[in-house]
Amino acid sequence: MKHYIRAAGGAVLGLWVMACGDGGFTPDPGVRTEDAEAVDLENLRILVSGEAHVFPEATATGIPLGGMALTAEEPLRVAVNDSAATFGTGQVSDDGTFRITDVPVRDVHQGLGVGLAHEGFVRSTTIVYDTAFTGTRPRTDIIDARVWALPVAFVDQLGAAVGAQRLLSHTGDPAATLATAGFVLGRVVDANGQPVSGVRVALDRSDLTDRVYYLSQDLASVNTTGTAAQGLFLFVHSGFGVSSFQLSVEGMDAYVPRNVDAGPGMGVVLTVYPGRYAP
Repeated sequence: MKHYIRAAGGAVLGLWVMACGDGGFTPDPGVRTEDAEAVDLENLRILVSGEAHVFPEATATGIPLGGMALTAEEPLRVAVNDSAATFGTGQVSDDGTFRITDVPVRDVHQGLGVGLAHEGFVRSTTIVYDTAFTGTRPRTDIIDARVWALPVAFVDQLGAAVGAQRLLSHTGDPAATLATAGFVLGRVVDANGQPVSGVRVALDRSDLTDRVYYLSQDLASVNTTGTAAQGLFLFVHSGFGVSSFQLSVEGMDAYVPRNVDAGPGMGVVLTVYPGRYAP
């Protein structure tokens, strides 16, 4: 029989084993695999499915998502304009669900995201799988993933909260907006999926720490002190090249450092939770 477990970036359903160079496999800790079979990661194709929604703090826009195109992609490769960054495509159904089939995992390096691009929305990608949790590429279907769409008006509101002077200091461009600069919009949650207030995120690159801001409850301003009740933070990119780093929560070892890659013209959406499994 097969054993089923949950994993990071949405629920992952199926057989969970790690292929090794000697032709055998090493199971993940805590998973019974005495009757498991090795998985060929060089030929494996998976399903990525779930629901797409407008970001919660922007739901008043009322823009329907049905018919919107999605892409299964690697955020790092998107950020560096890799022509092979897209692994599969799909479409949002009228009820908000989506399915992207036959996603090859052999070229995944740091993680897997689901991208959205549509008129009225900022180009975004939501991270649904991160190799930081397992040290390997996906080996099973990714199901119940939650993907967020970012309306242009909402991102403009966040950019106004950051302010033109801060955007100029990070990009060197007086005409830069948050959308053109590129950004990471993250939420820190607890083991029950509830937002965490009063915490700070930590980057493993000291040269980028001044680019992190915490949004006020009304989204009208930012600070560098810590999260408000909704647990939101922003990382402002430079508008060129790519910024790659790992992000964790200060003073809380339960939050595994996550891989993050930011590039110009794209918003990366990230939910930061304790442990290895999404709440």
